[in-house]
Amino acid sequence: ENGYISVLRGSDNRRNFANKFATLGCARPLDLWSLATEETQEFKLGLIALAGTSLAAGNYKILMTMKPLVLKQDILAAFRQLGMQQGMTVMVHTSLSSLGYVCGGAQTVIEALLETVGTDGTIMMPTQSWKNLDPEVGVHPEVAECDWPLIREHWPAYDPRITPTQTMGAVAEMFRSWPGVLRSNHPARSVSAIGRHAAFLTEGHTLSNIFGDGSPIGRLYDLDGYVLLIGVGYDKNTSLHLADARAEYPSKHQTVEHSAIIEEGQRVWKAYETLYVDGADFTQIGDAFEEAYPVKKVTLGRSTHGPLRSAKNATLRLMRQRPLVDFAIAWIEKNRK
Repeated sequence: ENGYISVLRGSDNRRNFANKFATLGCARPLDLWSLATEETQEFKLGLIALAGTSLAAGNYKILMTMKPLVLKQDILAAFRQLGMQQGMTVMVHTSLSSLGYVCGGAQTVIEALLETVGTDGTIMMPTQSWKNLDPEVGVHPEVAECDWPLIREHWPAYDPRITPTQTMGAVAEMFRSWPGVLRSNHPARSVSAIGRHAAFLTEGHTLSNIFGDGSPIGRLYDLDGYVLLIGVGYDKNTSLHLADARAEYPSKHQTVEHSAIIEEGQRVWKAYETLYVDGADFTQIGDAFEEAYPVKKVTLGRSTHGPLRSAKNATLRLMRQRPLVDFAIAWIEKNRK
């Protein structure tokens, strides 16, 4: 099978892909999922095209990997294993697709979170709408530079009730409009929260103070809250930006950003000075943190038996935010230039 994979990896488009596979000349099982999981999008498209051709010809046996089924009871059990309890205040970052097939999707994940922390607890999520920034910073790569002025003139002003999230995931997108959820007023870097401390966490999120003391993640630190990573890594761990804001290092600097907001009842393209956001080394910080501190981890996902193979289960991590931020400050000051 390794020989087959090496031939297929040499294909640079779907037609070449199919042609090269046809030259292999014998029928062998091909596990499409295991081949495609770590490959490029073009490789995956080739597999899809190949699957249709091969099945029609009847020459090949195609084994499709199914996602493991995850029920709410599985999620609740994983949260208990992590040590989550009633009354906790938790910043949650989630990749729904990493969990397998969640019965009920994002709704099920949110319900499990709320049931776990209870009415005395608080759940917060990033609900950023970072496309509401100036095109010059690269957030609209599909648009030609000559059209950037039109983006600045016409991009809708931030409205916490309706502005969608961007790349925050299906759970955060549903969470922002969940009954009782409050959303902060930052036009590009908002958070949403529900529960006992929701108002404290979301109020006063000013344009210039995205991630520093007094921001939502700074206030999470004040509350000695927790961070929960569900199927994502430290590159998605927003709390590390608080360490970035507190640390001192040579390349630290301010920048001017722009967003569409409502000011005195009118849409304006607003300029504001803030700390330059830098998260390129967050994965390294997370690796170093886990070498120094015990981080609770569990895996979530059911095994699939028989002829259908299951994808890998997701890893869940729970940590107190304060030790993470304090560690990251020291790491940044030592390692950033």
